[in-house]
Amino acid sequence: MLVVSGHGWGHGLGLSQWGAYGYAKHGWSYGRILAHYYSGTTLGVARKATVRVLVASGKRATLSSTVPWTVTDATGQTAKLDPGPLVLTRVLTLGAQPALQPPFTFASTVPLAVGGVAYRGKIVASSDGKTLLVTDVLDLEQYLKGVVPMEMPPTWSPEALKAQAVAARSYALANLAPDRAYDLYGDTRSQGYGGVAAETSSTNAAVDATTGQVVLYSGKVADTLYFSSSGGRTASALEATGIAVPYLVSVSDPYDTLAPYHDWGPVLLDATKVAKTLKLSAPIADVQVADGASGRVSAVTVVSSDDSQVTLTGNQVRGALGLRSTWFTPTLLQLLPASKTMTYGGAVSLTGVARGVDSLSLESKTAALPDWTPAGDLVLGPDGSFATIVQPQATTQYRLAWGDVRAGLAKIAVAPRVDATETAAGIQGAIAPVIAGATVYLQQQSGTTWTTLSATATDGSGSWSFAGVLAPGSYRIRCAPGQGLAAGVSPTLLAQ
Repeated sequence: MLVVSGHGWGHGLGLSQWGAYGYAKHGWSYGRILAHYYSGTTLGVARKATVRVLVASGKRATLSSTVPWTVTDATGQTAKLDPGPLVLTRVLTLGAQPALQPPFTFASTVPLAVGGVAYRGKIVASSDGKTLLVTDVLDLEQYLKGVVPMEMPPTWSPEALKAQAVAARSYALANLAPDRAYDLYGDTRSQGYGGVAAETSSTNAAVDATTGQVVLYSGKVADTLYFSSSGGRTASALEATGIAVPYLVSVSDPYDTLAPYHDWGPVLLDATKVAKTLKLSAPIADVQVADGASGRVSAVTVVSSDDSQVTLTGNQVRGALGLRSTWFTPTLLQLLPASKTMTYGGAVSLTGVARGVDSLSLESKTAALPDWTPAGDLVLGPDGSFATIVQPQATTQYRLAWGDVRAGLAKIAVAPRVDATETAAGIQGAIAPVIAGATVYLQQQSGTTWTTLSATATDGSGSWSFAGVLAPGSYRIRCAPGQGLAAGVSPTLLAQ
């Protein structure tokens, strides 16, 4: 089992939304908040802009208007459309207007809907023959009113909402793509964008109060990355991407403690599945981590039991394992054997590895005592390995206990000891533990199959007997008494 705990949610670069909320609650203005997260920047005013936001892509999309609307083609020719839906496909044509040439620009006096979601501005549909692209072309400030409430709860402090509005505006302008059919995605690949339905009075007020304001560095609009929760400190661009960005440096984030994922985990991951995901050919034997300056993981080396290994960046591991951030600590917990059958009265050695823990204990449960109970502390070696001897009296499950984490399930099945002796009068013996009334079976081997010849029951001392001379062949006694015990068999008896 791989146990992962960590801090924060998101890439860690730029403004921490929960941290900004905390600063706002402590009286900071939005300008001061932005200056803290984007070091060395100032606020300025950008020119009015239009943005193109990709709101749908694929094989088809449905546009609709509740009032008469128009479509304009690539040549500037305009046609009127009746209210209602219009289905577009990647083979971009308008059946009622065959002469019109794509791309098409749709306009109305009311917001147009794409897939049932209403958007302000104009809707442009284009296609390369394989993929239909539907973009919302609108004023930047209108766009922001559909972004801010998707990125930050509208109930948050006004100064936090203003900081979000300025960050979102700056991000949009810094990521315009004139050589592409759209500037921004309408989802978290760029910024969340919910259109008209997302707008609220509080977030609209934040956009209006900061109209045109952007974050500047050396006179240029900064690429104001932002994310949910830092875990207490943001990352630097150099640490996260290998490329230094002067205004994206690591800064303290003391009020991120308000965030629900300031601390997260433990997350339990199946080590076998992790090995497969990371394309290792054998089970995981060790996990080695290199941390960056902010505490986030810069590299992870995973070593398998056959000594093969793979080294990944913290971002690669985060993506592969679905972790909330790159600020995480992996702990490998293994308990072996996962499954074993032993004979009553014997002992089994449980071994394993617990990398990155300072203390560890064992817990057990049986059918008779179904609640997990402490089964002793484990002594860890310098490399995190351990070994302990257990002597279960019935089938028992064991697991590792580390704080609130329970992992590494092992099941040790206990079979009764079955002793059998051939005599002149037949065959007799006893089972241990002593169980009265347990059924025992006399079986003879035929090829690879054991056939039951007769059955009897143990007496009060656990003894049993079968009368009669055995014909030549191989025999055994089998007993499956239940009561938390697996089936046990005697050594094979060879009758001459």
